[in-house]
Amino acid sequence: MIIQQRILGIDPGSRLTGFGVLDFVGDKATYVASGSIASAKGDFADRLTLIFRSVSEIVAEYKPGVVAIESVFVSKNAGSALKLGHARSAAICATFEHDIEVFEYAPREIKKAVVGTGSASKEQIQHMVVAMLNLQGTPAPDAADALATALCHGHRCGLADRMAGNMARAGSR
Repeated sequence: MIIQQRILGIDPGSRLTGFGVLDFVGDKATYVASGSIASAKGDFADRLTLIFRSVSEIVAEYKPGVVAIESVFVSKNAGSALKLGHARSAAICATFEHDIEVFEYAPREIKKAVVGTGSASKEQIQHMVVAMLNLQGTPAPDAADALATALCHGHRCGLADRMAGNMARAGSR
């Protein structure tokens, strides 16, 4: 049985939040949409409101089955990590009224899934996203990161589904 799902990937940020929507049929990913939510202007509460409303609109428009979001990484600047956490929360909360399951992935895990190394650069992620999705242009770095997050989840689910199928077949012998 081939699993089909639409995944919304989110790369949260207090100034730029990337989003990417992919359709997966089995292991094959098809690009649907991507972009950036620019929330650099205004006070912090206004920026969080913009992230919340924008993600809510994206979910309403594209109707993903699941959301994959980058988790907060620990940085040297606690204030930046805290702001990133707030932006993440605004994005996640925007999915609640749509009753969508949310999955989190560490930045290194996403990079390793898409590029093959957890220390990949933004440019390497952009390059691999373009190659894997056969895109005509190069998405902005935050949109590419969001697409990479969706790819990471889609490939994880595909592998888990194949493993479950193999386990069921092995158990039936």
